[in-house]
Amino acid sequence: MNTIMRKSVLSVAGLAFAGGVFAGPIAAHAATPAVDAKPVAVAVQSAAPKPQGEQSHITVNGEQTANVKAIIAATKKAGLPERAAVISIATSLQESKLENLGHLGDANDHDSLGLFQQRPSSGWGTPEQITDPAYSTTAFLKGLRQVDGWQDMPLTDAAQTVQVSAYPDAYAQWEQQATDLVGQYWNS
Repeated sequence: MNTIMRKSVLSVAGLAFAGGVFAGPIAAHAATPAVDAKPVAVAVQSAAPKPQGEQSHITVNGEQTANVKAIIAATKKAGLPERAAVISIATSLQESKLENLGHLGDANDHDSLGLFQQRPSSGWGTPEQITDPAYSTTAFLKGLRQVDGWQDMPLTDAAQTVQVSAYPDAYAQWEQQATDLVGQYWNS
């Protein structure tokens, strides 16, 4: 009895499949009149997430603009997309306001230096390397590449995973300005 029932069910399923394959597309095609098809513009949303929370903004001077361009150049050289540059610039905005900082004496956070406030004692490189915008960006991007799914996660999470900051949510406030700067200088 089970064999007969199973064969019946499979036969009905087979007929339904065959009917859908043969009748469906043929019937649909026959019922559709010929149309002179023309391309249609389609709006595509950016895959980049929207900025989180309140956004901060600073006026960027010539030195800071040069550092933005250096970050973008290093990102392109690494073969990474604009999103990586946005994360890098937002991180630098938080860490140094895009200024290539040397040792700040008593105001220094340990031995942090450069655009990303990287520390020689933590293995980021020598003080000379860390204060080279191309080198420090490449070091940051190397860390970013090691973060699984960084392309799709909130900017502040990606930056924090690389930087391990005492203020993990602080990067988010710079996302809009970083996005604007990348938009302005990516193709220049």
